[in-house]
Amino acid sequence: MAGKKPLLVALIIITVSAAAGLTALDYIQIQQRLIVATTTSLYETGLLTYLIPSFEVRWNVKVHLIAVGTGQAIALGRDGDCDLVLVHARNLEDEFIQQGYGLHRVTLWYNDFIIIGPENDPANITGLTNVTEAFIRIYSAGEMGRCNFYSRGDSSGTEEREKQIWLNTGLLTPDPNVNKWYKRTGQGMSETLIITNEDPAGYTITDRGSYVNLINRISLKILVENSTLLLNPYSAILVNPEINQRVNIQLAVKFIAYLCWSETQKMVDEYKKNKIQLFHSCYGKSNSTDLGFDTDEQVAESLAYWDPIIKAYYS
Repeated sequence: MAGKKPLLVALIIITVSAAAGLTALDYIQIQQRLIVATTTSLYETGLLTYLIPSFEVRWNVKVHLIAVGTGQAIALGRDGDCDLVLVHARNLEDEFIQQGYGLHRVTLWYNDFIIIGPENDPANITGLTNVTEAFIRIYSAGEMGRCNFYSRGDSSGTEEREKQIWLNTGLLTPDPNVNKWYKRTGQGMSETLIITNEDPAGYTITDRGSYVNLINRISLKILVENSTLLLNPYSAILVNPEINQRVNIQLAVKFIAYLCWSETQKMVDEYKKNKIQLFHSCYGKSNSTDLGFDTDEQVAESLAYWDPIIKAYYS
């Protein structure tokens, strides 16, 4: 079946272009498309749909977004089914590049994770700045039947960060077959927030943007925030064109350069929902690699590759 997919696409292009009086080549040139695999949490904030139109107009192209968990987005890149990935799980990103599937990773912006739950807070975590301690208290309260914790359970960047925090506690990541208070939704962030909200004793970890996006629909409160361990950087990675000849590497390079461009970075900082800034630009800035940011050396490497491209296309 896999071998028939390009043929099917070709037949569709020929059929559509013939109906419009165009050759297949004309159709491809007019409808040049960039496929971006990204995360549900980023997509649902609306940031990309805010940034993309200017790029589409500038280059007369169409950007197609595939919103899934980070693990699934990287799998699409591994299979050559997208042109670039825009994700937020450093360990998975590094593995993707080390295995030869990705090229020229660059950190673009960040927001942060927050721990949310019911206002009465049966786990007693309100105001903690130590996220590890908050998870220990949730675990203890869960074992005593006082609360439940909802994990996305979808190989997303959010779940990866959750696992990292559980590891820091010295406890094993809870098993829903053993720890009945620990629930895996298998859903994106918005769905997980809604499910958690239906439980009067429910807690979860979420990126701030997804929470703000639903703030008028849910009663969950921010209980733990502003911890270094909760910083959440997003990065773009080119898909290696040697994986699949369909990968549009030239357009992918233009798009990532556009996201790095100072004018676009300014748009990122200005983007708000409910009067709250959701993201902070960070192209060319260093921080701790433990949190997914780049070291000074890695930033220098990114600048050496991307700055000349930005200058060529956007100066």
